[in-house]
Amino acid sequence: MKLSKLNIVILIGFLAIIGVIVMQLLLINNAYNLEKKETEDKIFFTLQDVLEKLYRDKNSNLTVTDQVKKESDNYYIVNVNDEFESTIIEHYLTEEFLRLKLDLAFEYAVYNCTSNSLVYGSYISSKGEKEPIKCRTCFTKNNDYTYYFALHFPELKQNYFKNLNQYWIYTGVLFFLLIIYVYSVLLMLKQKKYTELQKDFINNMTHEFKTPLASILIASNYSKEQPEIKNNPRLARYNQIIIDQSNKLNQHIEKILYVAKTESKQMFIEKSKVDLLPVLELVKENVFLKFEKIIEVDIICSKNYLINADKFHFYNVLFNLVDNAVKYSGEKPKIKLKVKEKNKKLVIQISDNGSGIPEKDLSFIFDKFYRVAREDSKEIEGFGIGLSYVKKICDMHHWKIEIKNNKEEGITAEIIIQDYE
Repeated sequence: MKLSKLNIVILIGFLAIIGVIVMQLLLINNAYNLEKKETEDKIFFTLQDVLEKLYRDKNSNLTVTDQVKKESDNYYIVNVNDEFESTIIEHYLTEEFLRLKLDLAFEYAVYNCTSNSLVYGSYISSKGEKEPIKCRTCFTKNNDYTYYFALHFPELKQNYFKNLNQYWIYTGVLFFLLIIYVYSVLLMLKQKKYTELQKDFINNMTHEFKTPLASILIASNYSKEQPEIKNNPRLARYNQIIIDQSNKLNQHIEKILYVAKTESKQMFIEKSKVDLLPVLELVKENVFLKFEKIIEVDIICSKNYLINADKFHFYNVLFNLVDNAVKYSGEKPKIKLKVKEKNKKLVIQISDNGSGIPEKDLSFIFDKFYRVAREDSKEIEGFGIGLSYVKKICDMHHWKIEIKNNKEEGITAEIIIQDYE
């Protein structure tokens, strides 16, 4: 199965995050083992120091070796080979743990050879507070030693993890990022699926519309020339309505095709040197042909500029803007096309005398399928893709486009172009 570029990027990102998390877990494991070894070494040396102090108090030397024996991870036995008071042992244990900054809670017991039993001492918290012993069953007798005391560390493992808080925070953040990434990928794939379905629907819909529409236009134009139609004004008008509405529908279909091609990256621009003034005149002429009502279109351009643009799409951008201006300008539209230079940039302004755009709609007018209602009509014309197409073409040319309300009436659309002569 062939993977798309998006799937490859997603897979690489996923593997990268998994790799970082695995490395982080290995780092935690190493840090845990290091912390464990360091703590065990400190406990060993602490118990050795306690032994030395006990023998020093008796003015005698240690007579045995391997005095400290580790029975388990949290249980140690110390062979003292002599009888010592439990209170003295407790004092030296507390003192040495404090000196070496071992914040460990412990409890201890001393073997009494007379009674052949363990005499339980106290539970000493990490803060040095004394409490009754908590786990008597944690202590076991050792038959190898005659005199010894035992230590149990009930919270030793918890202390290891506590000292790794920083590592756990980093790991938690990484897992959180992984969850967000996976969720985002799932949303992206879901959105991609819907987008592909939408594209297929638009392409199929436009194809199914254009085929019968082309037949309608051919038949209408043919019947228009027939004597029966020509000699009957009523039939001629009906026929012309069919032609006009078919052409209008065809324009809408073309706009939908432009959007579909843009989204699927099938639309490309081919830049060339374009004379601005002839394009403006062509837009003006076609606007007059499209609308039956009286329209004033003024072109103010001091000289003919050369623009580096795709001529076909550049014309469509201007015609869409002027077409919208006429639609939203009431019964007597007055459209002004003004070209000027400003800050070494060419500015093309399309102004109208309409009612303007409500402030609540102004920030959404370039959104696909968004439409602004007309004051003179409750119905909203078009599909809301004209300005979306205009914005896309301007972005592809690296132009800037702005639409704003005029102070008195109407709106002004500005196209700001850098590449011109």
